Amino acid sequence: MPKNPAKALGKCKTLMLDMDGTLLDLAYDNYMWLEHIPAEFARQNEVSEATARERLKAKFRSMEGKLSWYCLDHWSEELDLDIAALHRDENNRIGFLPGARRFLETVVGHDLRLLLVTNSHQETLTIKTEVTGVADFFHGIYTSHDLGHAKEDQSFWHALQEAEGFDTETTLFVDDNVAVLESARAFGIGMLLHITRPDTRWPAREDDRFTAIEGVVDILD
Repeated sequence: MPKNPAKALGKCKTLMLDMDGTLLDLAYDNYMWLEHIPAEFARQNEVSEATARERLKAKFRSMEGKLSWYCLDHWSEELDLDIAALHRDENNRIGFLPGARRFLETVVGHDLRLLLVTNSHQETLTIKTEVTGVADFFHGIYTSHDLGHAKEDQSFWHALQEAEGFDTETTLFVDDNVAVLESARAFGIGMLLHITRPDTRWPAREDDRFTAIEGVVDILD
């Protein structure tokens, strides 16, 4: 992995980008799962929001990193809430991270294969594309639900390799989730970048296991 992210971009033939927290502001998702959905759960179950948050935290933690954790249908059934409708109700909060649209507008003209590689549920991807047009930039889109495994699972990368036939040495993958990056590294992807500020409401958080950038636009510098 070149120390300079721009050199990594110049070397890569396949650019894989995560969506939430890499291109789109994770502030929306964090608001939904940490505030809005607990509030609706509290209202429906006639408990305090604090109680609702504690109950949901335990449920979420038990599924973390698994395919169901990212599945709106699973949580709609588990919580007896229309999770997709709740997401649509707050779609005004969806937006690109700083510089992310400019980055996409730039790299779409490069001689490389541009892939969106996301754990996002298809319904969430649809909602976010309706607002931002994010999916329109890509040559290929792969969700964990399409491939049957979360990105944290090696089976995801094997399925993606079978679909795309990418060269691991000339592939650059960018994500904000360290567990996902560890999985990509274990599979053998040669160039990895960690987004340190996926939520604009919170400060950057670096991890010394990976080359860090605050946002994808930094790759162009």
